[in-house]
Amino acid sequence: MKPGARIAAAIELRQELHAQWTSGVSAPADAVLKRYLKSRRYIGSKDRREISRLLYQSLRQHSRLQWHLEQANHIPSGRSLILAALALVDEQSSDTLRPLFNGDTYCPEPLGDTEIRLLQSLSNRPLLMESMPEAIRLNFPEWMADELRAAFGDNLPAALAALETEPPVDLRANALKASRDMVVDALANEGIPATPTPHAPNGLRLTARAALTATRAFRDGLFEMQDEGSQLIAESIRTKPGDCGIDYCAGAGGKTLALAAQMQNTGTLHAWDITEARLKQLPGRLTRAGVNIAQPAVITDELLTAHRQSADWVLVDAPCTATGLWRRSPDLRLRNTPEMHREVCDQQRDILQRAAPLVKPGGRLIYATCSVLPSENEKQVESFLKANDEFTAAEKYHRLCPHSHATDGFFAAILARA
Repeated sequence: MKPGARIAAAIELRQELHAQWTSGVSAPADAVLKRYLKSRRYIGSKDRREISRLLYQSLRQHSRLQWHLEQANHIPSGRSLILAALALVDEQSSDTLRPLFNGDTYCPEPLGDTEIRLLQSLSNRPLLMESMPEAIRLNFPEWMADELRAAFGDNLPAALAALETEPPVDLRANALKASRDMVVDALANEGIPATPTPHAPNGLRLTARAALTATRAFRDGLFEMQDEGSQLIAESIRTKPGDCGIDYCAGAGGKTLALAAQMQNTGTLHAWDITEARLKQLPGRLTRAGVNIAQPAVITDELLTAHRQSADWVLVDAPCTATGLWRRSPDLRLRNTPEMHREVCDQQRDILQRAAPLVKPGGRLIYATCSVLPSENEKQVESFLKANDEFTAAEKYHRLCPHSHATDGFFAAILARA
């Protein structure tokens, strides 16, 4: 693809997202990008990476780009947001962009006079300006201000800066098939360097992005893609061989696979969720990983009754606003609303109450989210403990964040049943 064609693709994607979000549709950017690229298989890997970079750059800096456009009396649109990102982040000028915006086949339409004046006005401006409101300068939704300050205190600027960096690619060596060192060697043989992560015992971090699913090591089930923070949450459960455990919100099964490896493929591991669609990817992943103790099932009242007080531990990896994943999904800053936040908090309370009776006396209930907001974490746990005096906090809460652990943001509470 010509450089201009890459920009045109990013503009098309950004415009689609901008139109959806302004009309109240909450479409994830990664899903829109995946669908776009899947329907255009002729686009090469380098072009895909550049289109993704341009799109995610505009998403990561959206509030700041929009502020600059509004200061210049320019209406934000998919095209103007990409233009602003090219000027303010990539530091390109109207002179360097004119040849790319030439109207050729697959290239963007030529720059208009208003756009040229916009680029000229942005050419000498920094992306960050002291005159910006705090929420825009630090890059967070204004309605989350009090919660974020409560979560991070004086570390708020550092935490938010870390949450807008591009995340690394982390892997978990599948201990059922290979040691971490063996996976390092296997990837090295395929030209992919990886190093151990600092905290998770089976974690690996790539030094550069790679086509991992095309590797023999992946096809053989030697590793899974999983952020180190997610691995650490699974480790905090401290499950052991022979346990009976329930992954209550299993989804695609990232933590299910990690827990099965900790259990050395012995015992019973129930992997549940509310619909078959959420569990769709799990059977194939279990087969590739060599896991045979996991039992996927859709949650029903009958299932909950049949398994009452049966589990050594129950993991509730609850739905949340995913504020801890802003590095990977910067569009979540734009898509989450106060109404969605209230709804997810209600869901979390309901799920905890439904999952708690599954824990047998002496067992553990683990509540986890990928949110950094206290209302979804500490406050939920404290409210639950007040209403369920047979449970107590077994240890200090686990809180992970990019600025302190170089992971995504995660929270976990280990609750013991008397």
